[in-house]
Amino acid sequence: MNEANQSSVTEFLLLGFPNVTGYKAVAFFIIILIAYILTLMINTMVIVLVSIKSQLHSPMYFFLQQLSIVESVFLTVTVPNMLRVIWLEGATVSNAGCITQAYLYCAIGCTECHLLTVMAYDRYLAICNPLRYTTIMDTRLQNLLAIYCWVCGFLLTQITLNFLCLPEYCGVNVIDHFFCEPVLFIELACSYKVALQLEIIIISVLIEVIPFILIIISYICIFVTILGISSTTGRKKAFSTCSSHLTVVSVFFGTIISIYLVPVNENTLNIIKLIAVLYIVVTPLFNPIVYCLRNQEMRTVLGKIFNRRNLKKL
Repeated sequence: MNEANQSSVTEFLLLGFPNVTGYKAVAFFIIILIAYILTLMINTMVIVLVSIKSQLHSPMYFFLQQLSIVESVFLTVTVPNMLRVIWLEGATVSNAGCITQAYLYCAIGCTECHLLTVMAYDRYLAICNPLRYTTIMDTRLQNLLAIYCWVCGFLLTQITLNFLCLPEYCGVNVIDHFFCEPVLFIELACSYKVALQLEIIIISVLIEVIPFILIIISYICIFVTILGISSTTGRKKAFSTCSSHLTVVSVFFGTIISIYLVPVNENTLNIIKLIAVLYIVVTPLFNPIVYCLRNQEMRTVLGKIFNRRNLKKL
């Protein structure tokens, strides 16, 4: 074994997008920056509106507010460093920094998976058990479910953090990505690699597969209930209350599961990075827009705000 392989790595080089250089890199940087700012602005707007508008003081919008908080934190964990990597056309990050980002990435992703599951449960109660909905889904249960999502997200991935701190990272210190993606990061470990890979698989099942199955079960029950509604108007109204969440779930789980379905090799790294851009940048921008456009209450509140502003200008 040569000296390079024996020496411990203290920092990693994130390659980012090696094929995107010069003016292309600047244009890409500006696009990601605009998407980042817009997403933070829209999510902040959702958080504020749900807090101050009485029309939106319902469990569905409470969980939407939590989702906006989660995605704002998720963006802050990943995008600023992504912008640095794009601007510098590759950048270094310390060993501790890489482990921290990988942990926070997993923790926030886990929180969002469980939050989307809770939102599916909320829709299940509202449509399948409407008479007892307000009694069951009271403020206390809403807060407990929100706390559960956050605590579960950070505690479950604490196992990942402990495993990431176990091995020594030596030899090659290059990660062909724009952030410390855990699957690629653990490939650089010189010890405990099998244990790390097994842990990632187990955590992925707990974080992604089980919540996704629970969401599917919830929506099967929801669709069966909707089909049992006699009036067409009633069916449309019932479906409209969960269509936004179903759209968000499809996009979120579709992109995140695709990342782990694509095999990691030199030929698929660009595909993995493209899917990661969709998951990290596009999806958080897409989600609040979907809720704002597809929910009548949100459209009504936004319409009143813009109408008042227009009247003041006149």
